[in-house]
Amino acid sequence: MAASIILRITEQGRRVFESPLMEQLQVYRARWPEEAAVVEDFLELLADSRNPFLRERLEGHFTGGAWLVSADGRRTLLTHHRKLARWLQLGGHADGDTDMGQVALKEAEEESGLPDLKLDDTAIFDLDRHWIPERKDVPGHWHYDVRYVIRAGADERYVVSEESLDLAWREIAPIADEPDESLSRMARKWLAAQAQAGA
Repeated sequence: MAASIILRITEQGRRVFESPLMEQLQVYRARWPEEAAVVEDFLELLADSRNPFLRERLEGHFTGGAWLVSADGRRTLLTHHRKLARWLQLGGHADGDTDMGQVALKEAEEESGLPDLKLDDTAIFDLDRHWIPERKDVPGHWHYDVRYVIRAGADERYVVSEESLDLAWREIAPIADEPDESLSRMARKWLAAQAQAGA
């Protein structure tokens, strides 16, 4: 169920939508200070009184991304995206839901068909602002993708949805060296976190 949409005014005079996202972005900025400018872009969107959780806001809107990892943490499930014709993480539009972790989980479930998926952590895993080219009657626009770790269970038998040309489990380590900066950054973050956890 979508989180209720409530607009409030912050002490700094910003109009923001009530959402777990505000606090999560502040925690993310403290963890990744080198990404402070990116976080500021996301906070600016959150402060826009035109609902940034709706895809109809064509100047840009929030999307939820899923870094969907296998139970052992060694592989990630990627989609060969039908519209963009690229291998990407799973995810999609918020459609009014302000709880982006739940958006990422819902999109992962719908796009993979995997049972027993779990939101691994309510903390944001990665942020990525990227341009979506014009397609049919939808003009080009920005996606502000808020990404979370989603953990798969023992059953890894996925179902390819209409959103995808294909799905594939990929070893995470080689992705860290790929030219796609978005995917390689997530792979590097994941590998660093796993190394730290194992230390």
